[in-house]
Amino acid sequence: MFTVIGCMLGGMCLGFLLRSRRQMWIYRVITILIWLLLFILGIEVGGDQRIIEGLATLGVEAMFVSLSCVLGSCVFAWGLWYLLYIRKGKNV
Repeated sequence: MFTVIGCMLGGMCLGFLLRSRRQMWIYRVITILIWLLLFILGIEVGGDQRIIEGLATLGVEAMFVSLSCVLGSCVFAWGLWYLLYIRKGKNV
């Protein structure tokens, strides 16, 4: 845990010191590292027998959570739109 926090703080300090320089190559490195982390995560998940056996159940639960989040976001966005525009007579 302290190693992760130390690496993060070290990166923040290095970024603070190098902020005046243009680091255009860093975006490419970050993208490659994110893809590598996702690939390794896929290998780890694919190697876990319990996850593979429960994939159907996990898929149904994930779909339910996703649809609930989308529906909730739509309802609250409509409610906010109603409060800001319709209720005050500003039809947009």
